[in-house]
Amino acid sequence: MKIGVLTSARADFGIYTPLLNSLKEDEFFDLEIIAFGTHLSKFHGYTVDYIEDQGFAVYHKITSLLVNDNPNSIATSYALTSLKFADFWEECFDTYEYVFCLGDRFEMAAAVNAGIPYGIRFAHIHGGDTTLGAIDNIYRHQISLASKLHFVAIPNHADRVKELVGNEGIVEVVGSLSLENISGFKLLSKQEFWEVWKIDLSMPTILVTVHPETVGYEQNEFFAQETYAAIFDLVNDYQVIITLPNADTSGTLYRECFEKLGNELGKKIHLVENFGTRSYFTCMKYCNLLFGNSSSGIIEAASFEKYVINIGDRQMGRAHGKNVVNVPFERNELVNAVKLYATRKFDGKNLYDQGGAVKKIILTLKTHQ
Repeated sequence: MKIGVLTSARADFGIYTPLLNSLKEDEFFDLEIIAFGTHLSKFHGYTVDYIEDQGFAVYHKITSLLVNDNPNSIATSYALTSLKFADFWEECFDTYEYVFCLGDRFEMAAAVNAGIPYGIRFAHIHGGDTTLGAIDNIYRHQISLASKLHFVAIPNHADRVKELVGNEGIVEVVGSLSLENISGFKLLSKQEFWEVWKIDLSMPTILVTVHPETVGYEQNEFFAQETYAAIFDLVNDYQVIITLPNADTSGTLYRECFEKLGNELGKKIHLVENFGTRSYFTCMKYCNLLFGNSSSGIIEAASFEKYVINIGDRQMGRAHGKNVVNVPFERNELVNAVKLYATRKFDGKNLYDQGGAVKKIILTLKTHQ
């Protein structure tokens, strides 16, 4: 069975990894990776090299992303991505039995929507979720409507997908695929992490991942400044590791604030474009808590017994565990929340861990040829 996999960014590739390994090792499948989006952006670290460093061949590279991040540039990137993929699907529409797509990025939605007239059989991972503070909420549902197979994380998401697609397609609850990365390979020791990144995880550490709010994006300048101010206060007590934001509307506002912090505060601030899954999860394991508005805090942090200071409305409406503490973009509230939870250990269950996601996906593929 020939399987295509669409990957547009470092984040989705990290989630895909355990599935990609299984598809690659199983002689039943012929795997082709299709890379586009920020993977091919020098500004975002040109992470297509990382894919190949992990032992995967990238069969197709499709460049379509603009560097600017204002609304017009995002809309233009969407249109350009759709145009490039119209040509790609014209050439490859009968190549794949299924094409995997993941999540809710605008680039992913553009690539998928271009394939609708060609009857591409898409398999969507992480449909049915809700993030009311991001326009990605719309893109996610667009992708679901275009897909034939749906691999969702929790039963509530399955119900939502079924409402969207009616009787079309197969919906399977598999849990979060990314959690198989935790048990699937050995994380780095603190010493190994130091040797790779020159960051000492024996110090009290906060792991920061903040993306723009893309609903009401005009508030991002204020949000970025409040984030800057809170981190400025926190470095008195903590080392701060910041993973830089994706290509979203107003993302450069946050990058500029983080770079300013790095210039002003030196060794207590570490800016990282792309950790890769192993190093990111290692950092999550040893840090005191997570701070930001990334899906990794919602989905993965509970498996590392970490609390998450979830900022603002980007993840609003998303199912989450009791380890997630919702705080507005306000300097003092953010600082106080970190101080309250940084020494605590979460001992609850991760609702996104359903067990055996890869096996369930592989079985479904072989059953529905």
